[in-house]
Amino acid sequence: MQFKEFEDVVEFYAGIVGALKSGRVGPHSPLEEIVLESCGDCFAYIDNRRDAKGRYDCDLWEDVRDRFDDENQFMSWIKSKGMTDKLLYSKSEQFPDFMFKVRKHSGKLLCGSLLELKDSKSGSIASFNSTLPTKCKSLEELDVINGKNLVSRVASIVDGELASEKFYSAFERRCFYLVRTHAGNDDKVKISVVDASFFETVPKEHLIYQMFLNILRAHLEKKEIEMPPETLDQIEKALSYLTDQTIIASSQVIEKASVRPRLRIMAEVHSEGNPHSSFYPDVSNRSLNLIIGASEDDGEIVEAVSRKIPEIDAITIKHRRNGEHVVFRFGF
Repeated sequence: MQFKEFEDVVEFYAGIVGALKSGRVGPHSPLEEIVLESCGDCFAYIDNRRDAKGRYDCDLWEDVRDRFDDENQFMSWIKSKGMTDKLLYSKSEQFPDFMFKVRKHSGKLLCGSLLELKDSKSGSIASFNSTLPTKCKSLEELDVINGKNLVSRVASIVDGELASEKFYSAFERRCFYLVRTHAGNDDKVKISVVDASFFETVPKEHLIYQMFLNILRAHLEKKEIEMPPETLDQIEKALSYLTDQTIIASSQVIEKASVRPRLRIMAEVHSEGNPHSSFYPDVSNRSLNLIIGASEDDGEIVEAVSRKIPEIDAITIKHRRNGEHVVFRFGF
């Protein structure tokens, strides 16, 4: 993994360190406040634009407004893009909570990472309620998962000229989670910016069809139905084609039905997939961490992060189910 691919997240992590050191935020501040105090002007999408502006004085549209001579021109143009007054400053309840601005380097789109917040008063990570955690997602996938294209519309407006790039909507953006456990507990609190690859220990496609297979087996056991092994093999083969979460998340038209059912897959983190659990003691209490998958470019990444945060500790942990990960650790 090249450093440039997620430079936005490194800058964000360094911003949180700076905000903690300066006292602008504390380890128990609302996660939204930590994010916006650390990197308020680097986002192409903020889900809760209402509170971002009203409570934290962070206006997602400020840079866009600067492209116009006056407010009337801005409002006229923004409405031509399908944005109403209400949508400008609303809480949209879409995935993700934040999206960084996309960048371009050597003719390629980079960064534009997604960031979702997970806050918990216990040692467990809050459930994934909207989408399965995967290393990358595109705007096209987000539109299907959310059932509407608001996120991609907002991001394309804020990203400006780069949104006209050929593969902008299909560009695979890295996914990260800002995770806090033991919120409110001074002795045990941990905060980490976690690469979603930490949670994606088997391919999403395998996970999805195995889930449906497990459901079938549980029903057969409950109903005490004996099914020949060869029939189960055929069913498993058929279910193995159910691999696309975007299709599963789409509303389904059923003949004569007056509703269109849709499945929204939720997920809970196994303790071995929780970097804040006892399986990973090097992720210590009262620490702010950046956790990414290890790669052959680790030396470059460690050097780049250390330049931004000289007092950082860089260690390697072995994921119980997914290989080695680099942890940049800052104690507070």
